[in-house]
Amino acid sequence: MHIEARKVVTLNYTLTDKEGNVIDQSTDSSFAYLHGASNIIPGLESALTGKAAGDSLNVSVEPSEAYGERDPEKTQSVPRNMFPEDTEIEVGMQFHAQGPGGETLVVTIAEVEGDTITVDGNHPLAGIPLNFAVEVIEVRDASEEELDHGHVHGPGGHDH
Repeated sequence: MHIEARKVVTLNYTLTDKEGNVIDQSTDSSFAYLHGASNIIPGLESALTGKAAGDSLNVSVEPSEAYGERDPEKTQSVPRNMFPEDTEIEVGMQFHAQGPGGETLVVTIAEVEGDTITVDGNHPLAGIPLNFAVEVIEVRDASEEELDHGHVHGPGGHDH
């Protein structure tokens, strides 16, 4: 069976940056997703289309097909009082914030300078070319429930 829309794909992967530093990997267990449901970045999903169980491949994905380019407009300085009083703010911490349209955003602390905190709303991997070493473990038909929900359910079903 080949990878195409509406199939559940199970794979092992290692994700590295251009210097070969490991960013993420499926270590103790495989990763499963619903192909064609935007569950993974477009560049990787496209490269996996047509592959089958047992295939291994190396995929380089440019930012435009991953998490996008860095947008300087998503970085801003805000006063310290925008954060909980009892929390020590450090570079790299992440918080939930409300976007201009009321949506929930994740922001990363980029800089702390006195009572001014610089937050970055870009995805941490925005602007970074990504390299995947992938091994396709299994390809199967998605269940109707998985198709309805738009994602894979584990062996015991789902908890939502």
